[in-house]
Amino acid sequence: MTGDFPFSNRNRKETLQKITKDSFDLVVIGGGITGAGIALDASSRGLKVLLLEKGDFASGTSSKSTKLIHGGLRYLKQFDFWLVKEVGSERAIVHKLAPHLVIPEKMLLPLIEGGSYGKWLTSIGLKVYDILAQVSGDDKRQMLEKKEALKLEPLLPKKILNGAGYYAEYRTDDARLTLENIKTSLHFGAQALNYTKVTDFVYVEERVAGVRFKDEVFGDEYSVSSKYVINAAGPWVDELRSINHSKRGKRLHLTKGVHLVFPKEKLPVQQSVYFDIPDGRMMFAIPRGKITYVGTTDTNYNLDKDHVTTDIADAIYLISAVNHMFPDINLELSDIISSWAGLRPLIHEEGKSASELSRKDEIFTSETGLVSIAGGKLTGYRKMAERTVNRIAKHMEEDHNVELEPCITDKIPLCGSDFKKFKHVKKYIAQLFDRIKDSGFTEYDAWYLVTTYGKQTETVLELYSGIAGSDVHERMIRAEAQFAIIHEMALNPLDFFIRRTGRLYFDIESVRMYKEAILDEFKKAFGYSDEEISTFRESLEAELKIHSNFSLDRG
Repeated sequence: MTGDFPFSNRNRKETLQKITKDSFDLVVIGGGITGAGIALDASSRGLKVLLLEKGDFASGTSSKSTKLIHGGLRYLKQFDFWLVKEVGSERAIVHKLAPHLVIPEKMLLPLIEGGSYGKWLTSIGLKVYDILAQVSGDDKRQMLEKKEALKLEPLLPKKILNGAGYYAEYRTDDARLTLENIKTSLHFGAQALNYTKVTDFVYVEERVAGVRFKDEVFGDEYSVSSKYVINAAGPWVDELRSINHSKRGKRLHLTKGVHLVFPKEKLPVQQSVYFDIPDGRMMFAIPRGKITYVGTTDTNYNLDKDHVTTDIADAIYLISAVNHMFPDINLELSDIISSWAGLRPLIHEEGKSASELSRKDEIFTSETGLVSIAGGKLTGYRKMAERTVNRIAKHMEEDHNVELEPCITDKIPLCGSDFKKFKHVKKYIAQLFDRIKDSGFTEYDAWYLVTTYGKQTETVLELYSGIAGSDVHERMIRAEAQFAIIHEMALNPLDFFIRRTGRLYFDIESVRMYKEAILDEFKKAFGYSDEEISTFRESLEAELKIHSNFSLDRG
């Protein structure tokens, strides 16, 4: 499905006026992966849908995960077979929907002396994992001897290594997966707006019949009517339930997950590794383009949900774990080039620690009819959406005698994809490199464009051809910014550098190098004043510092 559907903030006031004169079947609050999945599911079943997000799309948890579509091997240890089966099966479906964005990634699980996983239990566990997740062919698990494991990853600890499990997972860009779900929903008539904060609900006869929201750009307040409202606000679910005076259902338990980014040469793992931490937890080291990132922590969080940062203690904890597993590596705080920290909105269970809490999702319906969904994992977003829309379908049938069609999102390719298999993605990358290499672009550039935009790369290239200048990389990043503004509702440079491209995490030097060019593109597109551009510049520089400065005297 192509992504050339116009989706822009340049006509924001007109869009707002049009929306508030309309009425909807469903308003979805929250533009993370859960809300995005719900918008696509509901609109593809024929509902008239409006999605509202208080910040930028995917600006909460859905741009700050480990960026894996994975089956949750650790949940076998908790005997959570249902969750392993569901998310394991979902990996293959989501890969089929967007093979350029959900990429096969072999995972190595080192078996070390005194580690969490022994050889026999790992072999059985991975076998069960394969069966539950319906894994077939070359993706089936293999058990490796020490020599075979070291051949795949020479950095593993030779003295304490006993062998390894080797199994299949998938890597993604969570923010782009969210965005492509939203853009795909537009083709089914959905409407979506970022920077619209829901402040209250509209009631008719004590039932929720719409929402009131504030436009965070111009400051105006609006209301919109809707038959049903879904609260998919992630870590903010309980706040909205409180506004609605909801008494039913459990409460959220927020935990913080942190990831650190290193230059590839500082942590040159050859492939993804899922390994033991001395305190009994597990973590990932994942190579990606120019960098390798590691994570994650799992600690209780009760501070400001809008400003979640990586602190020095988080960084030291992760670096110590990496240095312990890879003895030839000696990472220091000064080696960190970027980082991110996000929240997991889990369902609270008395007496359980952060890492013991279930990752299952739950749906709550309030006395006034507000439907809320919380918990769950990135991998399971599509099934979470299906269950939530099924709840709305039940209400539609009871209240309006309208029967909705069943879910079809397992058959809808996401924007940017008309690839049948991953081999076609690789072929397209190779063809693209042949087309652009003589202009001075590298294989990395071709890989980056395709794994970010898929076939939408062609639209980016058209924009590129209309931009003058001698620096081809500056021309290309300007073209990406134009694409984000015209087709992806980017409103400011942070939307672009974090959620639309992931450059703040995966290519932070390009942010420093081209921030003035991107500021210029947003100024031209929106007519921002010099003062507004100066504020954006300060925000960018502050974000660069927050994500990359880990000196012990950081302020």
